[in-house]
Amino acid sequence: MNKPLVGALLSVLFLGAGVAPAAASTATSPDTTEARAQAVTFAGTVALSNCSGSVVRAPSSQPGDPALVLSNGHCLETGFPGPGEVVLNRSSTRTFTLLNAAGSGVGTLRASKIAYGTMTDTDVSLYQLTRTYAQIESSYGIKALELDAAHPVVGTAITVASGYWKRTYSCAVDGFAYRLKEGAWTWKDSLRYTSACQTIGGTSGSPVIDNATGKVVAVNNTGNEDGQRCTDNNPCEVDENGTVTVREGINYAQQTYGIVPCIGTGNQIDLNRSGCALPKP
Repeated sequence: MNKPLVGALLSVLFLGAGVAPAAASTATSPDTTEARAQAVTFAGTVALSNCSGSVVRAPSSQPGDPALVLSNGHCLETGFPGPGEVVLNRSSTRTFTLLNAAGSGVGTLRASKIAYGTMTDTDVSLYQLTRTYAQIESSYGIKALELDAAHPVVGTAITVASGYWKRTYSCAVDGFAYRLKEGAWTWKDSLRYTSACQTIGGTSGSPVIDNATGKVVAVNNTGNEDGQRCTDNNPCEVDENGTVTVREGINYAQQTYGIVPCIGTGNQIDLNRSGCALPKP
């Protein structure tokens, strides 16, 4: 996994100047993917104590609904959920630093509960906040990022926006892994980046944003660091026939379109809603 804080610090020591903020990128022509990605800002992203995240809304979410923060299951303050474990409506007072477009912290948001969290089939956490979308926008002028209800497609230009590091990574959707296996966990239909997105520890939970629409299509979660096969921090791809492929240095995210059908009235997670296929407790 793109490890939380401790791993993040180690990653910086190893990578050093090889990882630079998006603002330091060299000039590119206006029709390049990297140039188009400049439209993606940090507005709506958040920094956790050990990971990244974002304030998100479903297409049906209302201004008066309690806001949601999206991150990874492996970023939960309660530790990694075990295989098959689902956390649902568990009390939490976790805080998040809300960022503006420039990446500056403008306020602190607080959770009322972990609405949903798992590392089974996907690697996702959703926190419900004590404030509504309207209250956040009124206080900070920042709108939530919208979850795309459609499956992303190969070739889509994307940006991974890390609130923890205040860095962006621009690349494209390279493809999808039927199964992505890392240690004890297995994830379905994972999104694979092209090699330009060299995400590091601390970027876990970052929203993966479609450059053209500004919508969230996935949540960043892992990468193969050392070329090992299916071990912690070295996920492998497994196809329908069981064939294993290892892609050293390639990073992945978990798609988020499947979350949309599970968000019901009042932004409550309802795993029994039509079309919701998230794992149940």
